[in-house]
Amino acid sequence: MDLQLTGKTVLVTGAGQGLGRAIGHAFATEGANVAFHYHSSSAGAEEAAKEAAALGVRATAIGADLQDGPAVDAAVAQVKAQLGPIDILVNNAAATQSKPFLETTEDDWAPQIGVTVAGTLRVTQAVAKQMVDNGGGSIVSLMGDSGRVGESRLLVTATTRSTTVGLTKSLAKELARHGIRANAVSIALVQTGSLDAHTGNADEARMKKILAAYPLRRLGRPEDITPTVLLLASPLSSWTTGQVVSVNGGYAMP
Repeated sequence: MDLQLTGKTVLVTGAGQGLGRAIGHAFATEGANVAFHYHSSSAGAEEAAKEAAALGVRATAIGADLQDGPAVDAAVAQVKAQLGPIDILVNNAAATQSKPFLETTEDDWAPQIGVTVAGTLRVTQAVAKQMVDNGGGSIVSLMGDSGRVGESRLLVTATTRSTTVGLTKSLAKELARHGIRANAVSIALVQTGSLDAHTGNADEARMKKILAAYPLRRLGRPEDITPTVLLLASPLSSWTTGQVVSVNGGYAMP
């Protein structure tokens, strides 16, 4: 199926590693030009951009701290200068931490709020302004199921992730007049390089307990997530907006 993504300009945040990098690569295989945003994973983003360029598309690695407003504005402008106006934004970047809530401090909360909430607002606003000028676009935001169903040891992360629902639905209502769609993909545990941080370096017994919560009895893989992101970003989903789509192995069911 042709997803009609050829020639589109895509910005994926948090794309220097893990799921974000896989999403960027998936867009490149569909013929889209991709900006791989990173904060600390510069080497991964640069490598990802080279791999994408080898597929015959234009690609670049863009560094910015999403907690720095001027840096975000500069990064979004840089994408436009290098690849053209942004047609698709994938909000993937987030800061997470597994820790009992009563042991957390405001220093633990700050980066999660700064990146996952305020950072997402910053980059979304900057890109949406471009999309308005360009006649429309699609915004797809990733979130964890903890933000919908709650999760022990992830209370702060769940709180920040839950804001993605309100953001998505509000964007869909406010920006539809400009031809901008907004949807979210809610995921459970996905096997990437950061899996241990989410599972607390779980041993075999602990992993069996984790898997027991999944009707499909396995964790996700990046390739389980990317097709849904691509479809929601595609013009083929032109009548879909304001939705939160779960891709989670059955871990949580709306």
